[in-house]
Amino acid sequence: MALVITILVLLLVVALSGAIVRILPVRLPLPILQIALGALLARPFGMDVEFDHELFFLLFIPPLLFADGWRIPKRELFLLRGPILALAVGLVFFTILGVGYFVHWMIPTVPLAVAFALAAVLSPTDAVAVTSITGATPIPSRLMHVLSGEALLNDASGLVALQFAVAAEVTGRFSLARASTDFAVMALGGILAGVLVSYTFGIFRRRLVRWSGEVDPASQVALLLLLPFAAYLLAEHFGVSGILAAVAAGMTMNYTDVLKGGYVATRMQNGAVWSMVEFTFNGLIFLLLGLQLPGIIDGAKGDLAQAGGGELWYLLAYVFAITLVLVILRFIWVWVSLRFVLMRALHRGEKRPKVGTRMVWTSALAGVRGAITMAGVLSLPLMKSEGVPFPVRHLMILLASGVILCTLVIGAIGLPLAVKGLKIPGEDPRVREERKARALSAEAALRGIADEQQRVDESGDVNAIALASRVASRVMADYQQRLEAAGEAGDVPEKARAEAGTERVMRLAALRAERRELYNLRRSHEINDDTLRTLVHEIDLAEASLTGLHSG
Repeated sequence: MALVITILVLLLVVALSGAIVRILPVRLPLPILQIALGALLARPFGMDVEFDHELFFLLFIPPLLFADGWRIPKRELFLLRGPILALAVGLVFFTILGVGYFVHWMIPTVPLAVAFALAAVLSPTDAVAVTSITGATPIPSRLMHVLSGEALLNDASGLVALQFAVAAEVTGRFSLARASTDFAVMALGGILAGVLVSYTFGIFRRRLVRWSGEVDPASQVALLLLLPFAAYLLAEHFGVSGILAAVAAGMTMNYTDVLKGGYVATRMQNGAVWSMVEFTFNGLIFLLLGLQLPGIIDGAKGDLAQAGGGELWYLLAYVFAITLVLVILRFIWVWVSLRFVLMRALHRGEKRPKVGTRMVWTSALAGVRGAITMAGVLSLPLMKSEGVPFPVRHLMILLASGVILCTLVIGAIGLPLAVKGLKIPGEDPRVREERKARALSAEAALRGIADEQQRVDESGDVNAIALASRVASRVMADYQQRLEAAGEAGDVPEKARAEAGTERVMRLAALRAERRELYNLRRSHEINDDTLRTLVHEIDLAEASLTGLHSG
């Protein structure tokens, strides 16, 4: 019973944190607030949560990585594969080496393998945290795609490196050649396992629909929620990377038929459920960190005493030093990478892109650490072997927690200032791309209406022909307006966009008035709950389609 109450309290606090962060007078990154709320639950209220680190890793990592893989734009991931791989793989190992040796040098009693484990969990970045702390100041779309792709792939490479570092500390053996071979086998096997699970799920879903004769959105979403765990467990069963399996399963989802075709209800429910899962799991990770923080600080003091003693401010100095090294290493890597890009462009006789120091600093400050780092460090084993605790575990967790907070604060202060100075040339390519897609889809809709009208004409039914003609004219006028609004600069597109915007406002006002009237009818018992639910659902769908559109 106590466990159930604890879980319910944690879920309540996570839900409230999303509202609290919006009413605070000072703009505060949500993870910082959630950590503070967790610490508040731990000390004044005395809440204590103990968890199995392996169970924690299994519960939180697969769905978060799966969602990242699902969300990442696949085309941009391919087109920007050079800079993304340079950051997601090259920078990760550069960070592990640099930070690992630095931590071992700064705190000599920390074993080198443990220092590498800390560096591995600090290497993944969090693109979602970057978006949340930049606020209304937009990051150039190309840079944001690079950061998102990096955050997706470096999660996998950093966590796999963490597993190798922990294994090296536990077993006391490490071979670079063997580790490289094992890494390649684990990576390839994990990717194959993830792809296999996603495609198998697609085949199973099609058979299920064929057997049952209908699509049940709730069961489809429930099966999708199990998919990342299935991919992770299958890969781990065969000794390959479950982390990469979860990422590959998420990336493969767009190539199955689960979210294609006419399964509107499934897509809408799935999007809502996964948004909730991501918000809840990310929040729980930071809340659990806050709950563990008082005990971690006490344990870190003991670890610090074993490491040669020192005051509590030493821990703050260590955190700041590690954060500074992370930013500097990232700046160096991005600067050197850009120099190679410029040299290659010069060698090929291509136009050299203009990249200022501000862009490099923006990229360096965008290396914010988040939920994956927290989940990774909390997954460190409690015991190295029977009766032997894992070395300086509390100190490692505290240092990782401090770095997360430090990068969030630095990013919250520095990123908006750095992004303000970045010039975004021309129109946002996403706006141009969306406008083109709207135009082509509107043209396809007009052709579809014309084909249907022709089919009715061929039937020879005079009444049906007259009815189809009137209705087709009305529907085609709507799509013609969309087509005009999707045009490039000019008087006609601007007028059409203004009309579309006004029409959208009017339709929203009408739908909301409809909804209010339906609730009034229900209160006066003129309709029952089933009727209310059916009609309100239709209105909600119509409003969702309007609020999901952009006039620009």
